[in-house]
Amino acid sequence: MRRDARRNVERLATAAGQIFRERGLDAPLEEIAKAAGVSAGTLYNRFGGRDALIDAVMPDVVEAKVREAMVRAEAEADPWDGFTLYLTLLCEMQATDLAVSDAVSRRYADAKRLNEICEAQMDGVRGLIAKAHAAGRLRADFTAEDLPYLLWTTSTVVRATASRAPDAWRRALAFTLDGLRPAAAHPLPAPPLTAEQVHAVMLDLGAKRSGQGR
Repeated sequence: MRRDARRNVERLATAAGQIFRERGLDAPLEEIAKAAGVSAGTLYNRFGGRDALIDAVMPDVVEAKVREAMVRAEAEADPWDGFTLYLTLLCEMQATDLAVSDAVSRRYADAKRLNEICEAQMDGVRGLIAKAHAAGRLRADFTAEDLPYLLWTTSTVVRATASRAPDAWRRALAFTLDGLRPAAAHPLPAPPLTAEQVHAVMLDLGAKRSGQGR
């Protein structure tokens, strides 16, 4: 790659990282190109489209943050504390970085490396859930496939309240966590989504938001 082409790629990656954090992964690509000082055509020539650009700037960031959250959660002696800490840390990421919020709550069909990282973290989540179940601290019918409900809810609350009540998501999460305690459990009216359904819904969310941000 020529030096000027490499410089354009670096500028686009830097601009994308900043704008994605501020606006989310559906931020207009034209704004990213403008911030990088290049044409939209250059962006498409170098990356092909939104998903490839996301895959160029987000995987390392998401992997590091999710791994840190899992390490902290697994270090907790009480299984319930570990489970709730992990959820809280994920929600804090959503509240402070819209790009990470989108990355953990949606899927982008051609952002293959990012998708692999997000899917891989589910093994750790299942471990936290299993420990909390075994300790009798988490309602028995909660599954790893229920986790996206919390992420979708938090994402919506964060976007709706960020400018007026930036900590509102913490209250919403507290209500949810109380509902996950065994003492609060009542029969649920519907089964959990399957892993395939969760993946399909996340792809749909990513596609819809990307279409809005073009």
